[in-house]
Amino acid sequence: MLTILGFAMIATFLVLIMMKKMSPIAALVLIPALFCVFVGQGAQLGDYVIEGVGKLAPTAAMLMFAIVYFGVMIDVGLFDPIVRGILRFCKADPVRVVVGTAVLAAIVSLDGDGSTTFMITVSAMYPLYKRLGMSLVVMTGVAATANGVMNTLPWGGPTARAATALKLDAADIFVPMIPALGVGLLFVFVLAYVLGRRERKRIGYLTLDDILETETETETVLVKAGGGGGGGTERPAAAGVSGDVPKATEGADASHAGGFQGLDPNRPTLRPGLYWFNAGLTVALLAAMILELLPIPVLFLLGAALALTVNYPKMADQKARIASHAENVLNVAGMVFAAAVFTGVLTGTGMVKHMADWLVGAIPEGMGPHMALVTGVLSLPLTYFMSNDGFYFGVLPVLAEAGAAHGVSSLEIARASLVGQALHMSSPLVPAVYVLVGMAKVEFGDHTRFTVKWAALTSLVVLAAGILFGII
Repeated sequence: MLTILGFAMIATFLVLIMMKKMSPIAALVLIPALFCVFVGQGAQLGDYVIEGVGKLAPTAAMLMFAIVYFGVMIDVGLFDPIVRGILRFCKADPVRVVVGTAVLAAIVSLDGDGSTTFMITVSAMYPLYKRLGMSLVVMTGVAATANGVMNTLPWGGPTARAATALKLDAADIFVPMIPALGVGLLFVFVLAYVLGRRERKRIGYLTLDDILETETETETVLVKAGGGGGGGTERPAAAGVSGDVPKATEGADASHAGGFQGLDPNRPTLRPGLYWFNAGLTVALLAAMILELLPIPVLFLLGAALALTVNYPKMADQKARIASHAENVLNVAGMVFAAAVFTGVLTGTGMVKHMADWLVGAIPEGMGPHMALVTGVLSLPLTYFMSNDGFYFGVLPVLAEAGAAHGVSSLEIARASLVGQALHMSSPLVPAVYVLVGMAKVEFGDHTRFTVKWAALTSLVVLAAGILFGII
């Protein structure tokens, strides 16, 4: 019964948010609360929620102060040169913009933290998508999928968890997987190229001069439908979207209308005299995260306080900067604590354990010698519907034990368990994804509907490459 209710709860949540019948925060809170009562454990709901909140509180704190920190860095102009450089490189070509999004997300993912990756990527690429009238879910989908592939780095989390759970060396798991992961990343770049071509066909093509000349005070940017500059009919860039790509500007914040405010060369929040201080502070912060000198929430708390104090010595200016980012902070922190209700109920009631046991028990006996392949396939739904901790510490040892009974090594099982990370990064249980969709002004349901199929396909490509290369 718990197995059925667990799957029903997850399905209900996904259907309601994808159909936009409920907001993600409301769905994350009310649906698990209702199912907790159905299970007959309504009296324990408070304990489950408090336990879930306790586990995610450090993550919420990290995201809150990370948003403030990177928000201040955008305000002072740290990323302006990067944005202008990317704009010139992309030449207002949607293909280059989408491929550039994938490349940037992959590079920034080297720090091992998804939230940081999404904040920097969105900060740099959002202006280009808005100016060209491109679909913002293309940006979030490509960024999340690229980060998911790179999330398998030993310091990214999943590899370390697999190594710990199975008592293996992380290098023995990760290094042989590099060719397969490389194929997966290459597939993301190809996917970005294809999506870019589709966007180019939809909105046309502009030169850099065209873009700079067409920036207006309204939300609409006129794009020549014929592309290039030759006489076509003008139409709003964001009007009419074909296929499964939602409207580019739907739900966009008015503060971003007519071009990204972060590129305004005359905004009063700029601190050009402190550029190298801010750049050095950001590099030092990222280095400290990679070296794990302090817990990440503490690092961002210190970084945000230092950035505010140095760049805006006056108390009124500091309050103004914090207030300007309060909406993003509230949305993301609220989403994380709401997700704590979902994960708390899912774990506390035993639904997760019963679902995992049912899936493992459903594996036919004849598939025993192919447990590595089975693990790779199961990693897609399980890491999407479960936290990485739940999968790697709760399910993976069971799969490894089943594989060992048929002569499949734990190393192969561990490597196969990594392939689902491309899909995992768009899971509603991953706090970083709310940073991504929140900063990009994209509905979570739109992001899910667009991204899941491409992320799942990327994971299957990694799995196929692993089998082809004899790694799995």
